[in-house]
Amino acid sequence: MSNCRLNMYDIGADVVCLQEVSPKSFEEDFAFMRDELGYDGHEMFKKGRFRPATFWKTSKLELLDKPKHGDRTLLTAFKKVEEGQGGGGGDDFHRNWHVLNCHLQAGPQGGRRVRQIHDGVDGAFKLAKKLKENDPANPLLVACGDFNGGSECGAVRYVEEGSIGPEFLEDGTSVTSKEKKMRLSSALTDAASAPELERGPAPATLVVKELISIMVEEGSGAYEEPRLSQDIRQRLSRIYARYATQNRDGEMVMGREDVERWLIAINGQVGRGSEFRTAAKQMGWKEPPASESDSQGGNGPKEKPRITLPNEGILSLDGFLHVYEFELRGGKFWGINYDLGVLGEPLSNDGVFKARYDRMYCSAALQTKAVLDTVSNVPCPNEHEPSDHLPVGALFECP
Repeated sequence: MSNCRLNMYDIGADVVCLQEVSPKSFEEDFAFMRDELGYDGHEMFKKGRFRPATFWKTSKLELLDKPKHGDRTLLTAFKKVEEGQGGGGGDDFHRNWHVLNCHLQAGPQGGRRVRQIHDGVDGAFKLAKKLKENDPANPLLVACGDFNGGSECGAVRYVEEGSIGPEFLEDGTSVTSKEKKMRLSSALTDAASAPELERGPAPATLVVKELISIMVEEGSGAYEEPRLSQDIRQRLSRIYARYATQNRDGEMVMGREDVERWLIAINGQVGRGSEFRTAAKQMGWKEPPASESDSQGGNGPKEKPRITLPNEGILSLDGFLHVYEFELRGGKFWGINYDLGVLGEPLSNDGVFKARYDRMYCSAALQTKAVLDTVSNVPCPNEHEPSDHLPVGALFECP
């Protein structure tokens, strides 16, 4: 049993927030949460291949309003259920608790990450007003999850300082065109670094292979127009040669069936993943022109056209390499590493990259009483940790 699962057994947290949950296997993967641990309440983000999901026990918490689905954030509000009849309870029993479960955008998307967390925190303020709380600017708020960036990124700076302006640059680009400021009474506090705990620096939560030096061509930036290294291009060329078949002109290329075999190998099926979408475009798929009814502004939201692999399309070697150049520019180093591994070109385990991407924050109305760290000195996932992100936990209460 993984350390992550053991922790959930041992701790008995009131709320559990997960990221990168698959809707296809959700029931099978997390049946134990309900059947063995008693988390009979849950909400999963409404769209995406991998989604945030929040679990709670209805015997302890009452959901107060419909969960709010933002841009990769999931906001829930609860009230504690008092045991017995007529119990007074402390202040935390008479106030609402807000939990913001985040999985911010990865890659060179600093501006979007700032917007995501700004809108998520602002959503808690709006919900507190809707619920007619006495002080909506000082709610009992916990914001947690995968921030996809360290202490130097704009999203973390916004959370810890309460505002951010156009002068802040991330990957050489301003993260906002005008100042974004929280409507809360003060910035949020990093639970792992709360002064009342008197503890040292928080450990890394992302412990993986060091890949940038292997994947990125020397002289190009990791996030500013990176280029695949010669070694990775050679590995991908060998993979392409193994999947390519001879066409009618005698050329060795990847036709539709070859592309499908490759996609099934890396993603389990055709039709999922950014590799599929990029490959389809490289093979000639184009978004169909808007219909007459669309151009006249028909009622209701417009569905995105379904991307398909063209029947007679060809994915050239250059097109195949472009797929992974696109992945690289999106900061998907570990996704590329996974693909190389399952396609017979695994990279060495020599280096280790460590960063603290997974964080828990609380508002000024809360105090951090304890923090649970999970540590690893070897790349994850491994025999003990099923994810490349290590779990974090904290105990909060009203001071």
